[in-house]
Amino acid sequence: MNDPAPAFPEEIYESVFVVIPAYKAEAHIGEVVADTFRVSGDMAVVVVDDGSDDATGERAAGAGATVVTHEVNRGKWAALETGFAEFLKTDRKAVVTLDADGQHSPAEIPNLIEVWLEEDADIVVGSRRREVGNMPFIRILTNSISSGLVSLVAGATIKDSQSGYRLHTRRVIENVEVKTGGYEAESEILVKAVRMGYKVASAPISTIYGEETSHINQLKAPARFLGTIGKMIAWRLEGSGKKEGR
Repeated sequence: MNDPAPAFPEEIYESVFVVIPAYKAEAHIGEVVADTFRVSGDMAVVVVDDGSDDATGERAAGAGATVVTHEVNRGKWAALETGFAEFLKTDRKAVVTLDADGQHSPAEIPNLIEVWLEEDADIVVGSRRREVGNMPFIRILTNSISSGLVSLVAGATIKDSQSGYRLHTRRVIENVEVKTGGYEAESEILVKAVRMGYKVASAPISTIYGEETSHINQLKAPARFLGTIGKMIAWRLEGSGKKEGR
């Protein structure tokens, strides 16, 4: 088990914005939002309902989140971009992203905040333990391959490049341009951020799998990822610019 989550004063949580992309997540979204507010009611929580045809939006709103709705399903990265746009309307300093299906424990948000503050990191990626029994074997395989390749291209160690449980600082969201979408975008932002001189760090999080169904086809994922190798080289070149002020 991970160590108990650290506690922070109100002013720290007042600087954090939380974005939860959600698609057909009515079974878990209410609990995820409620658990997020249990960490601190001082955080802003926005759920982006990505074209769900169930009660996702209603249950998120009922738990206290601000809900932004896509009329049609546009994919996870589009939902994150909508959430980031809402974040940039505020003066908060960092945005945490986590999944709506219960596979990310909101109680571990302080783990990401701790690394952000102690290491002065620009991106903190929640890193899951790759253990047979806790993580399906196909996920261990794809996670190991993708994390190794992203680390190689970026030039920095990124332990869990597929994890969507992350903290990004405002300067990263404002200055790192992501041109792809969907499956590739979460790798692109890591590669470009490192090449621009931003610091990417990792924080331990739990490995949680239940009855939830991933919207990514795990059998096709390795082939899809291998097809992005050429793009990653391009991202490396594009990202070799100067970062903006801190």
